[in-house]
Amino acid sequence: MDILVIGSGPTGLTVGATLARRGHRVTAVDRDRGPRAAGDWRRRGVMQFAHAHNFRPQVSWLLQAQWPEAFGAWCSLGPEPVDLGPLGLDAGPVVVHSRRVTYERALRTAAADVPGLTLRVGHVDRLVEAGGRVVGAVVDGTRHEADLTVDASGRASRLDGSLATLGGDCGMAYVDRCFRLRPGVEPGPVTNLIGWFGRFDGYQALLFPQETGHFSVVLIRPTADAALKQLRHESAFEAACRAIPALSEWTDPRRARPESGVLVGGALRNVYRSQRMLPGLVAVGDAVSTTTPTAGRGVAMVSMQIGALLTLLDAGADPTTVAEPFGGWCDQYIAPWVADHIATDDAAVERWQGAELDLTRPLTSAAIHAAGDIDPRIHAYVGPFMAMAALPQSLEPAEPWARAVYETGWRPASSEGPSRDELVAVVEGALAAA
Repeated sequence: MDILVIGSGPTGLTVGATLARRGHRVTAVDRDRGPRAAGDWRRRGVMQFAHAHNFRPQVSWLLQAQWPEAFGAWCSLGPEPVDLGPLGLDAGPVVVHSRRVTYERALRTAAADVPGLTLRVGHVDRLVEAGGRVVGAVVDGTRHEADLTVDASGRASRLDGSLATLGGDCGMAYVDRCFRLRPGVEPGPVTNLIGWFGRFDGYQALLFPQETGHFSVVLIRPTADAALKQLRHESAFEAACRAIPALSEWTDPRRARPESGVLVGGALRNVYRSQRMLPGLVAVGDAVSTTTPTAGRGVAMVSMQIGALLTLLDAGADPTTVAEPFGGWCDQYIAPWVADHIATDDAAVERWQGAELDLTRPLTSAAIHAAGDIDPRIHAYVGPFMAMAALPQSLEPAEPWARAVYETGWRPASSEGPSRDELVAVVEGALAAA
Protein backbone atom coordinates (compact mmCIF):
# COMPACT_ATOMS: atom_id res chain seq x y z
CA MET A 1 0.00 0.00 0.00
CA ASP A 2 1.21 3.52 -0.82
CA ILE A 3 0.76 5.85 2.15
CA LEU A 4 1.22 9.61 2.31
CA VAL A 5 1.80 11.08 5.78
CA ILE A 6 1.36 14.82 6.08
CA GLY A 7 3.75 16.01 8.78
CA SER A 8 7.07 14.65 10.06
CA GLY A 9 6.80 15.60 13.70
CA PRO A 10 6.58 12.88 16.37
CA THR A 11 3.18 11.72 15.11
CA GLY A 12 4.10 11.61 11.43
CA LEU A 13 7.49 9.98 11.96
CA THR A 14 6.11 7.29 14.25
CA VAL A 15 3.08 6.54 12.09
CA GLY A 16 5.25 6.50 8.98
CA ALA A 17 7.97 4.30 10.44
CA THR A 18 5.62 1.76 12.02
CA LEU A 19 3.61 1.43 8.79
CA ALA A 20 6.78 1.11 6.71
CA ARG A 21 8.00 -1.60 9.10
CA ARG A 22 4.85 -3.50 8.09
CA GLY A 23 5.93 -3.45 4.45
CA HIS A 24 4.04 -0.41 3.18
CA ARG A 25 5.59 2.28 0.99
CA VAL A 26 5.39 5.48 3.03
CA THR A 27 6.26 9.08 2.18
CA ALA A 28 6.19 11.64 5.02
CA VAL A 29 6.11 15.30 3.97
CA ASP A 30 7.08 18.25 6.14
CA ARG A 31 8.40 21.76 5.54
CA ASP A 32 11.10 21.22 8.18
CA ARG A 33 14.37 19.76 6.93
CA GLY A 34 15.22 18.13 10.25
CA PRO A 35 18.12 18.71 12.62
CA ARG A 36 21.56 19.75 11.54
CA ALA A 37 24.45 17.59 12.68
CA ALA A 38 25.33 20.22 15.26
CA GLY A 39 23.77 23.39 16.60
CA ASP A 40 20.23 24.50 17.36
CA TRP A 41 17.17 23.06 15.69
CA ARG A 42 14.12 25.28 15.43
CA ARG A 43 10.91 23.93 13.93
CA ARG A 44 9.03 26.75 12.23
CA GLY A 45 5.37 26.89 13.17
CA VAL A 46 5.74 24.46 16.10
CA MET A 47 5.37 26.80 19.08
CA GLN A 48 5.77 24.07 21.67
CA PHE A 49 8.91 22.51 20.15
CA ALA A 50 11.39 24.13 22.59
CA HIS A 51 8.96 24.27 25.51
CA ALA A 52 8.64 21.95 28.49
CA HIS A 53 7.53 18.39 27.76
CA ASN A 54 6.69 15.30 29.74
CA PHE A 55 6.79 11.76 28.35
CA ARG A 56 4.31 9.46 30.03
CA PRO A 57 4.40 5.65 29.86
CA GLN A 58 2.39 5.34 26.66
CA VAL A 59 5.25 6.91 24.67
CA SER A 60 7.88 4.36 25.61
CA TRP A 61 5.38 1.48 25.59
CA LEU A 62 4.55 2.24 21.95
CA LEU A 63 8.16 2.65 20.84
CA GLN A 64 9.39 -0.46 22.62
CA ALA A 65 6.58 -2.53 21.09
CA GLN A 66 6.43 -1.05 17.58
CA TRP A 67 9.74 0.70 16.88
CA PRO A 68 12.41 -0.44 19.36
CA GLU A 69 15.24 1.09 17.32
CA ALA A 70 13.76 4.53 17.96
CA PHE A 71 13.48 3.86 21.68
CA GLY A 72 17.11 2.75 21.72
CA ALA A 73 18.19 5.85 19.79
CA TRP A 74 16.28 8.01 22.27
CA CYS A 75 17.84 6.44 25.34
CA SER A 76 21.32 6.70 23.77
CA LEU A 77 20.99 10.50 23.86
CA GLY A 78 20.71 10.57 27.64
CA PRO A 79 16.99 10.50 28.58
CA GLU A 80 16.26 8.80 31.89
CA PRO A 81 13.53 6.12 32.17
CA VAL A 82 11.81 6.09 35.57
CA ASP A 83 10.09 3.07 37.12
CA LEU A 84 6.37 3.51 37.75
CA GLY A 85 6.28 0.84 40.45
CA PRO A 86 5.04 3.27 43.11
CA LEU A 87 1.87 3.80 41.04
CA GLY A 88 1.05 0.12 41.23
CA LEU A 89 1.87 -0.63 37.61
CA ASP A 90 4.15 -3.54 36.80
CA ALA A 91 5.36 -2.19 33.46
CA GLY A 92 9.06 -1.52 33.93
CA PRO A 93 10.79 1.83 33.51
CA VAL A 94 8.44 3.79 31.29
CA VAL A 95 8.25 7.47 32.21
CA VAL A 96 11.10 9.20 30.38
CA HIS A 97 12.68 12.49 31.41
CA SER A 98 13.59 14.18 28.13
CA ARG A 99 13.36 17.36 26.12
CA ARG A 100 11.18 17.27 23.04
CA VAL A 101 14.10 18.23 20.80
CA THR A 102 15.99 15.15 22.05
CA TYR A 103 12.96 12.94 21.41
CA GLU A 104 12.52 14.26 17.88
CA ARG A 105 16.24 13.95 17.10
CA ALA A 106 16.06 10.29 18.07
CA LEU A 107 13.01 9.69 15.87
CA ARG A 108 14.67 11.41 12.91
CA THR A 109 17.83 9.36 13.38
CA ALA A 110 15.94 6.07 13.55
CA ALA A 111 13.64 7.01 10.65
CA ALA A 112 16.62 7.32 8.30
CA ASP A 113 17.18 3.56 8.64
CA VAL A 114 13.60 2.37 8.11
CA PRO A 115 13.23 0.62 4.72
CA GLY A 116 10.24 1.87 2.79
CA LEU A 117 10.03 5.24 4.59
CA THR A 118 10.90 8.35 2.58
CA LEU A 119 11.14 11.75 4.28
CA ARG A 120 10.34 14.52 1.83
CA VAL A 121 10.74 18.26 2.39
CA GLY A 122 7.80 20.15 0.97
CA HIS A 123 4.51 21.93 1.52
CA VAL A 124 1.16 20.21 1.10
CA ASP A 125 -1.01 22.57 -0.91
CA ARG A 126 -4.24 20.61 -0.75
CA LEU A 127 -5.78 17.17 -0.69
CA VAL A 128 -6.73 15.44 -3.94
CA GLU A 129 -10.16 13.82 -4.15
CA ALA A 130 -11.57 11.53 -6.82
CA GLY A 131 -14.62 9.32 -6.83
CA GLY A 132 -15.70 10.46 -3.37
CA ARG A 133 -12.42 9.65 -1.65
CA VAL A 134 -9.01 11.17 -0.95
CA VAL A 135 -6.40 9.79 -3.35
CA GLY A 136 -3.39 11.82 -2.19
CA ALA A 137 -2.31 15.45 -2.06
CA VAL A 138 -0.65 18.17 -4.08
CA VAL A 139 2.86 18.76 -2.72
CA ASP A 140 4.64 21.89 -3.97
CA GLY A 141 2.41 21.89 -7.03
CA THR A 142 2.93 18.21 -7.86
CA ARG A 143 0.29 15.55 -7.37
CA HIS A 144 1.32 12.70 -5.03
CA GLU A 145 -1.05 9.73 -5.13
CA ALA A 146 -1.67 7.40 -2.18
CA ASP A 147 -3.97 4.60 -1.12
CA LEU A 148 -4.18 6.14 2.36
CA THR A 149 -3.43 9.71 3.42
CA VAL A 150 -2.64 10.36 7.08
CA ASP A 151 -3.07 13.87 8.45
CA ALA A 152 -0.37 14.23 11.10
CA SER A 153 0.08 17.95 10.51
CA GLY A 154 -0.65 18.96 14.10
CA ARG A 155 -2.95 21.18 16.06
CA ALA A 156 -3.22 23.79 13.29
CA SER A 157 -4.40 21.24 10.74
CA ARG A 158 -6.98 22.47 8.25
CA LEU A 159 -6.41 19.77 5.65
CA ASP A 160 -9.21 17.39 6.46
CA GLY A 161 -11.87 19.98 7.19
CA SER A 162 -12.62 18.39 10.58
CA LEU A 163 -14.43 20.50 13.15
CA ALA A 164 -13.83 20.78 16.85
CA THR A 165 -16.55 18.81 18.60
CA LEU A 166 -15.37 19.52 22.13
CA GLY A 167 -13.54 22.33 23.86
CA GLY A 168 -11.98 25.66 22.99
CA ASP A 169 -9.80 28.32 24.59
CA CYS A 170 -8.82 27.22 28.10
CA GLY A 171 -8.30 30.70 29.58
CA MET A 172 -4.67 29.99 30.48
CA ALA A 173 -1.30 31.26 29.29
CA TYR A 174 2.19 30.32 30.39
CA VAL A 175 5.85 31.15 30.24
CA ASP A 176 8.67 28.67 30.59
CA ARG A 177 12.43 28.57 30.50
CA CYS A 178 14.96 25.79 30.03
CA PHE A 179 17.90 25.35 32.42
CA ARG A 180 20.73 22.90 32.96
CA LEU A 181 22.29 21.86 36.25
CA ARG A 182 25.99 22.55 36.56
CA PRO A 183 28.31 19.52 36.55
CA GLY A 184 28.17 17.50 39.76
CA VAL A 185 25.06 19.26 41.12
CA GLU A 186 22.24 17.08 42.44
CA PRO A 187 18.64 17.76 41.29
CA GLY A 188 16.30 19.85 43.42
CA PRO A 189 13.03 18.75 45.07
CA VAL A 190 10.24 16.94 43.22
CA THR A 191 6.67 16.19 44.24
CA ASN A 192 6.11 13.09 42.09
CA LEU A 193 7.71 10.85 39.46
CA ILE A 194 7.09 13.42 36.74
CA GLY A 195 8.62 16.45 38.44
CA TRP A 196 7.62 19.27 40.79
CA PHE A 197 4.10 20.72 40.80
CA GLY A 198 3.29 23.86 42.80
CA ARG A 199 -0.24 24.98 43.63
CA PHE A 200 -0.59 28.66 44.50
CA ASP A 201 -3.19 31.33 45.12
CA GLY A 202 -3.76 32.74 41.64
CA TYR A 203 -1.31 30.73 39.51
CA GLN A 204 0.51 27.42 39.09
CA ALA A 205 4.16 26.42 38.74
CA LEU A 206 5.59 23.24 37.21
CA LEU A 207 9.09 21.85 36.81
CA PHE A 208 9.98 18.98 34.51
CA PRO A 209 13.36 17.24 34.92
CA GLN A 210 14.85 16.24 31.59
CA GLU A 211 17.92 14.43 30.33
CA THR A 212 21.54 15.09 31.35
CA GLY A 213 20.69 17.77 33.89
CA HIS A 214 18.32 19.77 31.71
CA PHE A 215 15.03 20.90 33.22
CA SER A 216 12.19 23.29 32.36
CA VAL A 217 10.29 25.66 34.66
CA VAL A 218 6.71 26.61 33.72
CA LEU A 219 4.61 29.40 35.27
CA ILE A 220 0.90 29.31 34.34
CA ARG A 221 -1.61 32.12 34.88
CA PRO A 222 -5.14 33.08 33.80
CA THR A 223 -4.98 34.71 30.37
CA ALA A 224 -6.98 37.60 31.83
CA ASP A 225 -4.32 38.38 34.46
CA ALA A 226 -2.44 41.17 32.66
CA ALA A 227 -0.14 41.86 35.60
CA LEU A 228 1.39 38.36 35.49
CA LYS A 229 1.84 38.70 31.75
CA GLN A 230 5.03 40.56 32.68
CA LEU A 231 6.60 37.21 33.62
CA ARG A 232 7.69 37.04 29.99
CA HIS A 233 10.57 39.38 30.86
CA GLU A 234 13.72 37.59 32.04
CA SER A 235 14.19 39.80 35.10
CA ALA A 236 10.61 39.13 36.20
CA PHE A 237 10.86 35.39 35.53
CA GLU A 238 14.11 35.13 37.49
CA ALA A 239 12.62 37.07 40.40
CA ALA A 240 9.58 34.77 40.44
CA CYS A 241 11.83 31.71 40.57
CA ARG A 242 13.78 33.22 43.47
CA ALA A 243 10.52 33.88 45.34
CA ILE A 244 9.31 30.24 45.11
CA PRO A 245 11.57 28.18 47.40
CA ALA A 246 11.53 24.94 45.38
CA LEU A 247 12.24 26.76 42.12
CA SER A 248 14.88 28.89 43.81
CA GLU A 249 16.73 25.74 44.82
CA TRP A 250 16.67 24.40 41.26
CA THR A 251 17.50 27.64 39.45
CA ASP A 252 20.08 29.14 41.83
CA PRO A 253 22.80 30.46 39.47
CA ARG A 254 25.38 28.59 41.52
CA ARG A 255 23.55 25.34 40.73
CA ALA A 256 22.08 25.86 37.24
CA ARG A 257 22.41 28.06 34.18
CA PRO A 258 19.69 29.11 31.70
CA GLU A 259 19.70 27.32 28.36
CA SER A 260 17.04 29.51 26.75
CA GLY A 261 15.29 32.81 27.07
CA VAL A 262 11.81 33.02 28.51
CA LEU A 263 9.43 31.24 26.10
CA VAL A 264 5.81 32.33 25.83
CA GLY A 265 2.90 29.94 25.34
CA GLY A 266 -0.44 31.52 24.55
CA ALA A 267 -3.76 30.83 22.86
CA LEU A 268 -3.89 27.50 24.68
CA ARG A 269 -6.77 25.25 23.76
CA ASN A 270 -8.27 21.99 24.92
CA VAL A 271 -9.85 20.63 21.75
CA TYR A 272 -11.13 17.31 20.46
CA ARG A 273 -11.82 17.00 16.72
CA SER A 274 -13.90 14.29 15.12
CA GLN A 275 -12.84 12.45 11.96
CA ARG A 276 -14.28 13.81 8.73
CA MET A 277 -15.08 10.27 7.61
CA LEU A 278 -13.82 10.97 4.10
CA PRO A 279 -12.64 7.65 2.59
CA GLY A 280 -8.89 7.43 2.12
CA LEU A 281 -8.10 9.93 4.90
CA VAL A 282 -7.44 9.57 8.62
CA ALA A 283 -6.34 12.25 11.10
CA VAL A 284 -3.98 11.30 13.94
CA GLY A 285 -2.28 13.04 16.86
CA ASP A 286 -2.73 16.74 17.55
CA ALA A 287 -5.00 16.93 14.51
CA VAL A 288 -7.43 14.95 16.71
CA SER A 289 -6.75 16.24 20.22
CA THR A 290 -4.78 19.04 21.84
CA THR A 291 -4.52 19.86 25.52
CA THR A 292 -2.74 22.37 27.74
CA PRO A 293 0.64 21.49 29.30
CA THR A 294 -0.78 21.42 32.83
CA ALA A 295 -0.84 17.61 32.93
CA GLY A 296 1.73 16.74 30.24
CA ARG A 297 -0.58 14.37 28.35
CA GLY A 298 -0.09 15.48 24.74
CA VAL A 299 2.52 13.02 23.44
CA ALA A 300 0.93 10.21 25.46
CA MET A 301 -2.40 10.70 23.69
CA VAL A 302 -0.57 10.74 20.35
CA SER A 303 1.04 7.39 21.20
CA MET A 304 -2.27 5.92 22.28
CA GLN A 305 -3.84 6.93 18.97
CA ILE A 306 -1.01 5.48 16.89
CA GLY A 307 -1.22 2.20 18.78
CA ALA A 308 -4.97 2.00 18.19
CA LEU A 309 -4.65 2.79 14.47
CA LEU A 310 -1.99 0.11 14.03
CA THR A 311 -4.15 -2.41 15.88
CA LEU A 312 -7.10 -1.72 13.57
CA LEU A 313 -5.02 -2.03 10.42
CA ASP A 314 -3.28 -5.18 11.67
CA ALA A 315 -6.69 -6.71 12.36
CA GLY A 316 -7.72 -6.18 8.74
CA ALA A 317 -9.56 -2.85 8.80
CA ASP A 318 -10.00 -1.41 5.32
CA PRO A 319 -7.45 1.42 4.99
CA THR A 320 -9.92 3.35 2.84
CA THR A 321 -12.50 3.53 5.63
CA VAL A 322 -10.36 3.01 8.73
CA ALA A 323 -11.24 6.53 9.92
CA GLU A 324 -14.68 5.26 10.97
CA PRO A 325 -13.60 2.63 13.54
CA PHE A 326 -10.60 4.76 14.51
CA GLY A 327 -12.88 7.73 15.12
CA GLY A 328 -15.09 5.56 17.31
CA TRP A 329 -12.05 4.46 19.30
CA CYS A 330 -10.95 8.07 19.74
CA ASP A 331 -14.44 9.03 20.92
CA GLN A 332 -14.17 6.39 23.62
CA TYR A 333 -10.54 6.66 24.68
CA ILE A 334 -9.26 10.14 23.74
CA ALA A 335 -12.23 12.49 24.08
CA PRO A 336 -12.58 11.72 27.84
CA TRP A 337 -9.04 13.00 28.45
CA VAL A 338 -9.82 16.25 26.66
CA ALA A 339 -13.07 16.60 28.62
CA ASP A 340 -11.10 16.01 31.82
CA HIS A 341 -8.65 18.76 30.84
CA ILE A 342 -11.51 21.17 30.14
CA ALA A 343 -13.13 20.57 33.53
CA THR A 344 -9.84 20.67 35.45
CA ASP A 345 -8.47 23.76 33.71
CA ASP A 346 -11.77 25.63 33.99
CA ALA A 347 -11.86 24.90 37.71
CA ALA A 348 -8.24 26.00 38.12
CA VAL A 349 -8.88 29.34 36.41
CA GLU A 350 -11.98 29.89 38.55
CA ARG A 351 -9.98 29.10 41.69
CA TRP A 352 -7.16 31.45 40.67
CA GLN A 353 -9.75 34.19 40.25
CA GLY A 354 -11.10 33.68 43.76
CA ALA A 355 -14.02 31.26 43.33
CA GLU A 356 -14.78 28.76 46.09
CA LEU A 357 -15.06 25.03 45.44
CA ASP A 358 -18.63 24.33 44.29
CA LEU A 359 -19.72 21.06 45.88
CA THR A 360 -22.97 21.08 43.89
CA ARG A 361 -20.98 20.16 40.78
CA PRO A 362 -19.08 16.93 40.08
CA LEU A 363 -15.55 17.06 41.45
CA THR A 364 -12.72 17.31 38.96
CA SER A 365 -10.04 14.66 38.78
CA ALA A 366 -7.60 17.16 40.30
CA ALA A 367 -9.90 17.69 43.28
CA ILE A 368 -10.32 13.93 43.79
CA HIS A 369 -6.57 13.42 43.55
CA ALA A 370 -5.87 16.15 46.12
CA ALA A 371 -8.32 14.65 48.61
CA GLY A 372 -6.18 11.51 48.68
CA ASP A 373 -3.92 13.37 51.10
CA ILE A 374 -6.71 12.97 53.66
CA ASP A 375 -8.43 9.72 52.61
CA PRO A 376 -5.81 7.16 51.50
CA ARG A 377 -8.46 4.91 49.95
CA ILE A 378 -8.45 7.30 47.00
CA HIS A 379 -4.84 6.44 46.11
CA ALA A 380 -5.79 3.05 44.67
CA TYR A 381 -7.83 4.80 41.97
CA VAL A 382 -5.50 7.75 41.42
CA GLY A 383 -2.40 5.70 40.52
CA PRO A 384 -3.65 4.11 37.28
CA PHE A 385 -5.39 7.38 36.34
CA MET A 386 -2.20 9.41 36.79
CA ALA A 387 -0.35 6.94 34.54
CA MET A 388 -3.20 7.24 31.99
CA ALA A 389 -3.64 3.49 32.27
CA ALA A 390 -7.26 4.06 33.32
CA LEU A 391 -9.71 6.65 31.94
CA PRO A 392 -10.88 9.64 34.00
CA GLN A 393 -14.19 7.91 34.74
CA SER A 394 -12.21 5.29 36.70
CA LEU A 395 -12.11 7.88 39.52
CA GLU A 396 -15.89 7.85 39.93
CA PRO A 397 -15.90 5.28 42.79
CA ALA A 398 -13.55 7.56 44.76
CA GLU A 399 -15.59 10.73 44.18
CA PRO A 400 -17.92 10.25 47.19
CA TRP A 401 -14.90 9.80 49.49
CA ALA A 402 -13.33 12.97 48.12
CA ARG A 403 -16.61 14.87 48.45
CA ALA A 404 -16.87 13.81 52.09
CA VAL A 405 -13.36 15.20 52.66
CA TYR A 406 -14.31 18.60 51.22
CA GLU A 407 -17.59 18.70 53.13
CA THR A 408 -15.56 18.85 56.35
CA GLY A 409 -14.19 22.20 55.17
CA TRP A 410 -10.72 20.88 54.27
CA ARG A 411 -9.02 22.42 51.25
CA PRO A 412 -5.62 21.62 49.70
CA ALA A 413 -2.87 23.83 51.06
CA SER A 414 -0.95 26.13 48.76
CA SER A 415 2.67 25.32 48.08
CA GLU A 416 5.34 27.37 49.82
CA GLY A 417 5.71 30.62 47.95
CA PRO A 418 4.03 33.95 47.18
CA SER A 419 0.34 34.47 46.53
CA ARG A 420 -0.73 36.04 43.26
CA ASP A 421 -0.68 39.57 44.69
CA GLU A 422 2.71 38.95 46.29
CA LEU A 423 4.04 37.59 43.01
CA VAL A 424 2.79 40.68 41.17
CA ALA A 425 4.73 42.82 43.65
CA VAL A 426 7.85 40.68 43.03
CA VAL A 427 7.44 41.08 39.28
CA GLU A 428 6.89 44.83 39.44
CA GLY A 429 9.88 45.24 41.74
CA ALA A 430 12.10 43.27 39.38
CA LEU A 431 11.00 45.27 36.35
CA ALA A 432 11.51 48.57 38.17
CA ALA A 433 15.02 47.52 39.19
CA ALA A 434 15.83 46.41 35.67
